[in-house]
Amino acid sequence: MKDTGSVPVRSEATRALVIGPYLAEGRRDASGRRRMEHGRSHAARITEARGLAEAIEVEVVEPKIVPLSQIRPATFLGQGKVEEIASLVAEYSIDLVIMDCALSPVQQRNLEKAFASKVIERTGLILEIFGRRARTREGALQVELAHLTYQKSRLVRSWTHLERQRGGFGFLGGPGETQLETDRRLLQERITRIERDLASVRKTRGLHRKKRRSVPYPIVALVGYTNAGKSTLFNRLTKAQVIAADMLFATLDPTLRALRLPHGGEVIFSDTVGFISDLPTMLVAAFKATLEEVVEADIILHVRDVAHQDSEAQRVDVERVLSELGIDADRPGRVFEVWNKIDLLDSERSMALLNAARRQPAKTRPIIISALTGQGIDELIARLEARLAGERVILDLRLDPGDGRDRNWLYEHTEVLSRSEAADGGLNLTVSVVPALADTVRRRFSQVMPAVAKRRPRG
Repeated sequence: MKDTGSVPVRSEATRALVIGPYLAEGRRDASGRRRMEHGRSHAARITEARGLAEAIEVEVVEPKIVPLSQIRPATFLGQGKVEEIASLVAEYSIDLVIMDCALSPVQQRNLEKAFASKVIERTGLILEIFGRRARTREGALQVELAHLTYQKSRLVRSWTHLERQRGGFGFLGGPGETQLETDRRLLQERITRIERDLASVRKTRGLHRKKRRSVPYPIVALVGYTNAGKSTLFNRLTKAQVIAADMLFATLDPTLRALRLPHGGEVIFSDTVGFISDLPTMLVAAFKATLEEVVEADIILHVRDVAHQDSEAQRVDVERVLSELGIDADRPGRVFEVWNKIDLLDSERSMALLNAARRQPAKTRPIIISALTGQGIDELIARLEARLAGERVILDLRLDPGDGRDRNWLYEHTEVLSRSEAADGGLNLTVSVVPALADTVRRRFSQVMPAVAKRRPRG
């Protein structure tokens, strides 16, 4: 309630209480510090939970950490904690209690009864955010699939209305079918339809990738923990207008933009959904089509928020998801770490990071930038060019006099490094092509002049 003079007025926004029911931190290590669950402090975890809640535009009345010695089967929390939170719900007129944990359907139902308020768990909260953020048809389908899968997993005989019998009318079920069975059947029918639609979307995206490969341009995918600054970097590099806000999951739908590099080559940048700790399994599966842009990428830029207190734990979470996608984050030359938000650090911490980066091998050395101010962007682009140049194939070609069609094709599909006119009026060209296109160039120009394949030295 808000007090405006003598008349208390209730806020129109949904009032939420964020609860962090975390198991007690482990024993102290040799340095005297306590080992943190998931590599994060309880304070950092509740801060992230509050950020997730604010991403669905609720009014967070109070985030509260509840240390647990053990998890109770019926309510997750002990009885004393349940009563304490129920008092807070009543005192602050709470509409929604957000539990930063995974609750069973029975635990969720029991807590709702005890609090006399709606209760959602972490997975439900993330699904709610994704549902609000998805903009494309593909994104909406993926979110709905994840949400229906989640709902289906929580259909149990713990809700009284699910135990009622339904009569037979229309498509809702025959005589004697319970509401639970009807709900489960209707959910499965809708899931099957969405999976069929997504299969079509994946086929279309596959055709688009095949078309891009025929040009082709290298794909550079931006990945990272949510709110690490991927979209800000994407906008800085491509001059695009992707939503870039200080908000968890500001970007969900994949965005592709082409960029011409300083020395003439072109790449396609892909901005992707941010990762997060304890990402629901059904979301990883549902967003497989979106994340295929990462799997197919020639280069992956792992953007890290080095100003965040849990930057290292976030790195582990991202690498875990990449591993689930079959990507080796330690593979040199494909995955580069980009240490972002250097502008938020003081000079001492900035220098420490710079020294730490310099001590790493050149091939895996992190690139330190500020996507907001532009610091380090030139170095990032130079590293990309050097990496791409090292993989391109150099071909020497000769065109007949007046062969404008083939000349135009080469300028559109390759990088022309040098050209000179021959005595007979023909044209000698040295071109650089990505490996996927090298054989196409050889076949197309085999009658003109045997190609001599070379490798451009690494920059």
